[in-house]
Amino acid sequence: MIKLNDILNLTKDEIINTKIRFNQSNSDFDPIKLFKEENPKIYDGQFWNYSKNKSFQVSQIAIGFIRISNDKWLLFDISKITKDLEIYNGVGFEYEQIKKYEKYFGRLIIQYKNKSQNLIRKAESVIDECIVYQIIEDTFDDDLFPGYENVDVSWYELRRIIKKQDWKTALENQKGVYLITDTLSGKRYVGSAYGETMILGRWNNYVMNGHGGNKDLKNLEFEYIKNNFRYSILEIFKSTTEDKVIINREHFWMKILLTKNKRFGYNN
Repeated sequence: MIKLNDILNLTKDEIINTKIRFNQSNSDFDPIKLFKEENPKIYDGQFWNYSKNKSFQVSQIAIGFIRISNDKWLLFDISKITKDLEIYNGVGFEYEQIKKYEKYFGRLIIQYKNKSQNLIRKAESVIDECIVYQIIEDTFDDDLFPGYENVDVSWYELRRIIKKQDWKTALENQKGVYLITDTLSGKRYVGSAYGETMILGRWNNYVMNGHGGNKDLKNLEFEYIKNNFRYSILEIFKSTTEDKVIINREHFWMKILLTKNKRFGYNN
């Protein structure tokens, strides 16, 4: 049995000066999703300060875990608190990551059963109960292609999964009609893919610049697209299907979803 501190090698004084935050999902915060998206908002949760009791103190070490199953937790951050911003019900601290632990971020999984409602614990009270379950070879990833009819990803998710072989194989072998949804305005964009790399090629363009060359999407800030766009697939076709068939279906979906109407869509 290997304990967490067998890996971290914190001194007794460091343990006394360390807190562990066990981050788990709620209605407003999904840390595993943010982690997989490489979304910096995950640190908002880690360094959030409550209204009454301060989460951390200056010079403390803050260890961050994300729940990935009932009693399995993934290490994603170890930082030192450098400044108390005196903010309550918000991100309350500035911090600096401790570089020597970076190699374990996203790879070290512990087994720990939290018996308290408090998700911020003094390390001295729980560190011996944190048992190393696994150190995986690469960054934690449970992404598998879900089937074309189940694709529904954010821009951050798209950026990540477009590199996965499972997804690449699926998307580069199908022509299709896809849908982009602006989750803030409710507007939609219908697009088609029938080039050499098919859906994969079109979606790679959206990862690179957000607009993929589409006129109305060029009017939007890239950061806006990153934070508000989702990507799904309406129809797929064999690679041997004639391009005009794909284009006709694209226009059918534009008509059905009213995406040429400026009120409802981004199709020019």
